[in-house]
Amino acid sequence: MAMAKKSGRHPEKALSATKVRSITKSGRYADGNGLYLVVAPSGAKRWILRTMVHGRRRDIGLGGLKLVSLSDARQKAAEYRRIAREGGDPIAEKRRAERVIPSFEEAARTVHKEHSAAWRNKKHSAQWINTLSEYAFPAIGKQRIDQIDTPAILKVLSPIWLTKPETARRVKQRIGTVMDWAKASGFRDGENPVVGVATGLAKQPEKQNHFTALPYADIPDFIAQLRISEAAEPTKLAFEFLVLTAARTSEVLHASWSEIDLENGVWTVPWERMKAKREHRVPLSARCAEILARAKKVGGGSDFVFPGRSLDKPISNMAFLMTLRRLKIEATAHGFRSSFRDWSAERTNFPREVCELALAHSNKDKIEAAYQRSDLFEKRRELMDTWAAYVTNTSAEVVALRAG
Repeated sequence: MAMAKKSGRHPEKALSATKVRSITKSGRYADGNGLYLVVAPSGAKRWILRTMVHGRRRDIGLGGLKLVSLSDARQKAAEYRRIAREGGDPIAEKRRAERVIPSFEEAARTVHKEHSAAWRNKKHSAQWINTLSEYAFPAIGKQRIDQIDTPAILKVLSPIWLTKPETARRVKQRIGTVMDWAKASGFRDGENPVVGVATGLAKQPEKQNHFTALPYADIPDFIAQLRISEAAEPTKLAFEFLVLTAARTSEVLHASWSEIDLENGVWTVPWERMKAKREHRVPLSARCAEILARAKKVGGGSDFVFPGRSLDKPISNMAFLMTLRRLKIEATAHGFRSSFRDWSAERTNFPREVCELALAHSNKDKIEAAYQRSDLFEKRRELMDTWAAYVTNTSAEVVALRAG
């Protein structure tokens, strides 16, 4: 009578803490379920897990015996086997777990170093990091970037929100920039904690003799709110066009179709309607072209791009004011030009003269102005396309800096 074949069994918990310590001969010793103790010829001991990951056999290092006990190795092995069974990649998970998460200060200094090369204004570069050093680092500088939440940022801003409002707004923007970088770099998940901090802060007093500006970090949310608001469609189109072109309110309200060249993507504002009394060419982004195409359909044949209730009159400037009030936004329509200027200085490396020309500002340096014959139109087109991508959320959350 033939003997039954002896069935082989894989070992399970074959090692003990005592045996692990006593092994001196180099080799690989199985504990079970793919867990092995590897002893090097030098006597050094380490753990590996051999398992299948996406159909391939992989060896995953679990650490040396001095740092990882037998019990810890079994626990790690079980966790990685579970990830592999569920279709995940335990090796990628291990790399993520071992990745060093920077502190807020480390992250901020990295962001400053990356951006400062593009900032031509050395004074602005120094101010950028100095405001964070003075107001943010004492409170959250040592915290890991992935552990900073809205209450932590509120703690930074509250002491200066009313006493130093302009500084506080800049600190808020700069913390937001660091948080955006952290998310893009894979150190954070979820919403930027700066977004919700305003609800915990008191209303700042209105600045005297200045146009209140919405922080540029809040403009993508504003555009999203504007599009779904109950404002009349011509008002919504005109307001978004105002933000995208960084034009003055009066220039947009009185824009006529005779000034628009859709084929070449140019809006030419005649000198009579310009503050500097010089003709101003505005490059139109793809989103501006979409707005104009829609405005043509709803305009009823008016000569004005954005007509009011009467087709022979432009939309009222009160329309923008009422829209902001209904959305409970503490800003003015003109203030979006300031938001654009802050963004272009802090988040891009476009030259100052390009940004100033985008706003149709006169060059106060008479000698420099005498030599500036070009309106730098093509460079401004690139700038306005970048701005449109940022405010309409059609690019990455952190605006990529142009190559120098």
